[in-house]
Order: sequence, then structure tokens, then C-alpha cells
Amino acid sequence: MEQPTELDARSVSQETEIASSPIPFTEQLKYLVVSLRPVQWIKNLFIFAALIFGGHLMDVGDLMTTALGFLSFSLVSSAVYLYNDISDIEQDRLHPTKSSRPLPAGLLSKALAAGAAAVLVVGGLIMAFALNLSFGIVVSLYVLINVSYSRGLKNVVILDVICIASGFVLRVIGGGVLIHVPISEWLILCTLLLSLFLGFSKRSTELVTVTGGSSQTRSVLGHYSAHFLDQMISIVTATTVMCYALYTISSQTVEKFGTRHLIYTVPFVLYGIFRYLYLTEKKAGGEDVAKTLLTDTSLIVNLFLWVAVATLIIYVRI
Repeated sequence: MEQPTELDARSVSQETEIASSPIPFTEQLKYLVVSLRPVQWIKNLFIFAALIFGGHLMDVGDLMTTALGFLSFSLVSSAVYLYNDISDIEQDRLHPTKSSRPLPAGLLSKALAAGAAAVLVVGGLIMAFALNLSFGIVVSLYVLINVSYSRGLKNVVILDVICIASGFVLRVIGGGVLIHVPISEWLILCTLLLSLFLGFSKRSTELVTVTGGSSQTRSVLGHYSAHFLDQMISIVTATTVMCYALYTISSQTVEKFGTRHLIYTVPFVLYGIFRYLYLTEKKAGGEDVAKTLLTDTSLIVNLFLWVAVATLIIYVRI
């Protein structure tokens, strides 16, 4: 075996010294912004579903209110990310990609992250209750479920994915109560099924990418298998498409929008789901939903076309 040279020893000593040296506060602020995960705020766009499908998109007041609701959800969701990073810091250090995050990498102090999380969650909740009492309750429930997830529910098979899915459903419900628009049962079902699809796809990708140490980095992965996840994804994929298709032709939808043409948006939903499945299976995407949605040109174009066509059908009645 090769013995370490004096140069090697000196190099290791220097690396240890750098790693143990305190990170300047200004540098930590930069890493704090990274830990807030602003890219993940794309998930909070679900709050606009009630605005669009409720026929209120052209109402400037409701649009501004929903935008403030989006900001409130963004503040508390960033607080949740910080709290989760603090809770998982030891496991994340063993993860192939999460180990580079500021907290597990030692680039951000726990104290600063905890303080920022407290400020963000309090500020977000104050804003939520100021906008609407019911909306404040929805946002509080979102925080409660996510804290419970970080404290233990993330280790309970199936329930962990349901917790993830509940966050999307609460965003949709929050958008409705915020502007006093009744939420369609179809919209809730479609959101629930779509988010379950995303959740199981995330677990499937994690099972593939985190090999040889899944029980250490995320213990719940030990309860999943590729075959089981494939079954779950197949079920929610089929039911999501069927639920959305039935929503577009239901008598309630036709009466509300005065058109039967929403059925023509189904191909966009089909392509989006199939494309996401392809990225999960062939490109190892799916572990980070926001990153996948924001970096795949085909998904971006498809999403834009779906929103554009649905908006034209609902508001122009083509």
C-alpha cells in the first residue's frame, strides 16, 4: 500500500483547516437563498387553478389577491425546506446529490437556517391570515402536515407520498377559499391524482439513483420496490387521465363554462404525463419535479399550450 507523502499530509491538513474555518456571514446569506429553493416555488402556481378554472382570471382584484397568496405559500414552503434540511442533515450527508446542499456541506449554520425558517413561517402565516381567515387555516394545515412529514411521516410507506400530494391539493383549495370560488370536486381529484403520480415517480427515481445506501439516506425507500412503484404509477397515471377527461365532459363543467370543447385539452395532459414518465424512466428525472419541469423544453411548451388552449376555451368560448 502506498504511504501518504508529506505533500499529501499537508494537503489534507489544509483541506481540514478550510472546512473547519467559519464561513463569512455574507457568504452564508448567499447559501441561505439557495436553501430557500426559490425554483421550487413553481409548485405554488397550483394556487392559480381556482382563478383560471373558476372564470376569474380577468378579475384584477382576484388576480392580485391570488398573487399575494402565492407569495404567502412561497414564504412558508421555503421555511419548510429549511426545517426539512435541518432535520435531515445527517442523512443528506450520505446522499449522492443532497450532500452538496449548503447545510449538509457545512456552508450554512443551523442557527441561521433555523432563524430564517422561523421568520419566514411567521411572516407567511401572518400574510395568509391577513388575506383571509380560511386561507390562513389552509396554509397552517400545510405547515403542520409538512412538519409532521419531516418529524416521522416521511418514513411511513405510502403515507409519505400522500403527504407530498396533500401539499398540492391544499394549494388548490387555498386558491379557491382565497377568492371565494367553490372548488370543483373534479379539480381536487385531478390534483390529488396528478400529485400522487409525481410523488410515486419521485420515489421511483430515488430508488434508482440512491443505490447501496437507501436505508441510510431515506429509510422509507427500503419499503419500496421497483415493481411496486411501477404498479402505483400505472394506477395513478390511468386514473389521472380518465379523471381529467371525465371532468372536461361532465355536465357540471359544460354548464359552468358553456362549452364542450375542453375535451380538446386532453391530448396536452396525455403528452405531459407520458413525457414525464419518459424522463423518469430514461433520463433519471423525477426526483426534482421543479427542475424537471423547468429544464425540459418539451414539457414547458406543452404546459404553455395547455394553459393557452384551456384559457381560450373557457374565456373566449371557442
